[in-house]
Amino acid sequence: MASTGAGLPESPSLSEGSRWRRRQFVSLLEFAGSSLRPDGAACWLDDDGLPDPTHPVETWVTARMAHTFALGALLGVPRAQERAALAVRGLTDVLADEEHGGWVAGRGPEVGAVVGHKAAYAHAFVVLAGSTGTVAGIEGAPALLADALRVLDEKFWEPDQRLHLDERSRDWSVVEPYRGVNANMHGVEALLAAHGATGEGEWLTRAQAIGDRVIGWAEANAWRIPEHFNASWEPQLEYNADRPHDQFKPYGATPGHGLEWSRLLVQLDVESGTDGARTAAAASLFDRAVVDGWDPAGGGFVYTTDWSGRPVEPRRFHWVAAEAVATADVLHRVTGEDRYADLAAEWWEWIGANLLDVERGSWFHELDTENRPSGRTWVGKPDVYHAAQAVILPELPLTGSFALSAQEAGPILTA
Repeated sequence: MASTGAGLPESPSLSEGSRWRRRQFVSLLEFAGSSLRPDGAACWLDDDGLPDPTHPVETWVTARMAHTFALGALLGVPRAQERAALAVRGLTDVLADEEHGGWVAGRGPEVGAVVGHKAAYAHAFVVLAGSTGTVAGIEGAPALLADALRVLDEKFWEPDQRLHLDERSRDWSVVEPYRGVNANMHGVEALLAAHGATGEGEWLTRAQAIGDRVIGWAEANAWRIPEHFNASWEPQLEYNADRPHDQFKPYGATPGHGLEWSRLLVQLDVESGTDGARTAAAASLFDRAVVDGWDPAGGGFVYTTDWSGRPVEPRRFHWVAAEAVATADVLHRVTGEDRYADLAAEWWEWIGANLLDVERGSWFHELDTENRPSGRTWVGKPDVYHAAQAVILPELPLTGSFALSAQEAGPILTA
């Protein structure tokens, strides 16, 4: 077989789109390889793919990289196995909190500095990293997964609500009153992965409970998901109205989360073997997100809208487009409706024209309203998790987690 620019076998049986997606996945992992320090912690990368010394190394970034490299290992990407193992060591040896347990949010950038609070968001990604690493046979991953599941259960799970709380102090003694859907969205992702890695039914049961709760809130709110809540889990629709550009807790509805939840609900149905009730909700979330979020004139998805669907933060973030094409792909597979495939094709064309940085690698993380690279909210290219998952998902069978899908596909990217 002839060799492609990415060092992959050029199979005549693959479509041009499949060959491009596979090369793009390998390219994204290669770009991300420079993020790993010798101790395994993952640096925040700048636009050129170089470590940014002004940022701490963060648990959520390192865990995402451990997960992504473990996917690469399952798929046969060169050097992915060793990089995944290194990132697992970074979580275990650098970012784990030996004094109080769990994982600190980050360390640095000054020597000895610690971002010490404990976030469910970051811990969910540690579970994801441990799960994917376990399926991929990464050294240290099973122990990491067992520890992360124990902490997520003991410190963040609210059994009376069947949801995860958001944040605690480093020593666990103070529980922040804020509750949020974002951490629970990634909690569902993590619990699905944990169920796939361990076979333990409780993790799937919890993922189902969270997903069904979010469906109820969204359906009662014209399929726009309330993101922010108080300690009693009452929606706070005006939360952060004065901070619409917040990276993780922006005001209003987030179309990208509607799309991401849509994909996860489909995966919940697939993993649960259910009759598609969550998939019907997924279609409603998808339609609302597209109507509110996609700019039919200039292209691109806005970041946030108000509760009537008007844009609040109109800049385009790469992760939203990545979730859009991924969700369109899974909905097309489970429904057979061509409209999803047509939308995915349109959005891939827009991604290729606007988000791919062909000179320096990876994807631009933020564009302005004219689709020009920007950096007001997202500076640099801190990780490739969303983009890598989006490009490889159409090449994999559909299961409840990327790890199981990659395991079932086998080493399709071996050089």
